[in-house]
Amino acid sequence: MDSRLLQPSYIKELCRRYGFSPQKSLGQNYLVSALPVNAMIAAGELTPDDTVIEIGPGFGVLTLALSPLVRRVVAFEIEQTLRPYWEERCREYPNITVIWGEAIYELAKYQSELRGLRSYKVLANLPYQITSYALRTVLELEPPPERAVVMVQREVADRLSAGPGDMSLLSASVQYYGQPRITARVPRGSFWPPPQVDSAIVAIGGIEKRRSEIRCSGVEPAVFFRYIRAGFGHKRKQLAKNIAAQLAPDPETVKKALRALSRPETVRAEELSVGEWLELITLLEAAGR
Repeated sequence: MDSRLLQPSYIKELCRRYGFSPQKSLGQNYLVSALPVNAMIAAGELTPDDTVIEIGPGFGVLTLALSPLVRRVVAFEIEQTLRPYWEERCREYPNITVIWGEAIYELAKYQSELRGLRSYKVLANLPYQITSYALRTVLELEPPPERAVVMVQREVADRLSAGPGDMSLLSASVQYYGQPRITARVPRGSFWPPPQVDSAIVAIGGIEKRRSEIRCSGVEPAVFFRYIRAGFGHKRKQLAKNIAAQLAPDPETVKKALRALSRPETVRAEELSVGEWLELITLLEAAGR
């Protein structure tokens, strides 16, 4: 790790040197504490053979710390004014590759490269504004990452890792792909400029296991997301009423399926685990054939 990158004065100097100003609209807040960097690396369970995908490296406080630990780092950066900076850094760290452009779009084009890898991991300090979209993009990659470690707004981290009783559309969406777990809390003072909220590090593992469970269930992503969007459509309504109103099956069919899951007819969407959603959808799809 380049310890100078933990000093706000040095980051400000780099901003002046390269004509760059952090954009609040892009969530450009830079870590000035080594603790979250080390926590992300630990959560990544990295090996020397790993390829790591990073989103939004900025000046590279995480990127440069990763470089000596893994085979290769591929970083996606949208801020074109940092090109001269990264041209210099990549000469010092030849196993770092920077791909320029919007990560969500560039990752889709990069999938042919990913297919040539035995495995890879994703580590990213995600801008708050694109967290949900970026997570789904990463978790839908083919092949999927072995593990994803992301730093997100603390409130979002709590929602991602929620269990039955506190589930939301976001938690169900992410847990369809893997098993999220909060590994560290990160106070807002760990960044420059400091954001208005605290953050947390979330490790998403079990991705291949979940893919296997999905294949066994036969529930395609489009079908799963259609049902959960309906189920969470009106939070105060019972699940059976939401599904019947939005997807038009007979309400009694929904209630019968819930009883088969040993769930009361009055259950709400936030009370079901992803496994129960898969069972419920399988029953309802079979009843509709």
